[in-house]
Amino acid sequence: MTGGLRIAIGSDQAGAAYRTALTEDLAHHPLVQTVITIGDNDYLPYPEVAFAAAQLLTAHVVDRAVLVCHTGIGMAIAGNKVTGIRAATAHDPLSVEHAITHNDAQVLCLGQGVIALDSARQLTRQWLTHTFDPTSRAASKNALITAFEDRQRPRQPAPR
Repeated sequence: MTGGLRIAIGSDQAGAAYRTALTEDLAHHPLVQTVITIGDNDYLPYPEVAFAAAQLLTAHVVDRAVLVCHTGIGMAIAGNKVTGIRAATAHDPLSVEHAITHNDAQVLCLGQGVIALDSARQLTRQWLTHTFDPTSRAASKNALITAFEDRQRPRQPAPR
């Protein structure tokens, strides 16, 4: 990518230590141009962090986001509520690769309570190197997801 990636990174209190370490790593990575941090005070609830990162993506302020909470699951659920966002929880190399190459995910969600910091660092570095190929076999499946999402607007709250 010309000029480098613009990355948002955020966490709630349960992911604050990893957010701090990964922010430093990203700031010095040769593929990264800009890092925007969300949740510096560690007291924002994970949905607010995920919504803020997703909105930076939809506004084209950043190209990708890394979100950290206790398991990564809450961040992914919240991020995916923003139209056009694909957030994936991934804790192994194959899932990280496929989140982007097969699913065109812009958001990597990690769990500080699930994986070691060294693994989170390795997976984040790997994640930066993958891109989605719009001519791949997976592209037609992603188009189905986008078309379904487009048909859902405006959304009505789901019954509880």
